[in-house]
Amino acid sequence: MIDLFILETCPYCLKVMKYLDDNNIEYRKIDTSNPASENSLIQIGGKRQVPFLVDNDRNIQMYESNDIIEYLKTIV
Repeated sequence: MIDLFILETCPYCLKVMKYLDDNNIEYRKIDTSNPASENSLIQIGGKRQVPFLVDNDRNIQMYESNDIIEYLKTIV
């Protein structure tokens, strides 16, 4: 399953979530306004930037909404 680290107010996060929802791609939303989730984001990705996608099934991690969407197009 895909994990997506987000902030609800982030327009780039909203863009990725819309793509996921529009294409019926199952994902787990992890809101980094929670300090524990933010710490996990930093441990995994190395920085506080969102959106951050983690696809453990394919061993993929990436930042940048446009890059994430392009990647998602390859798995639909």
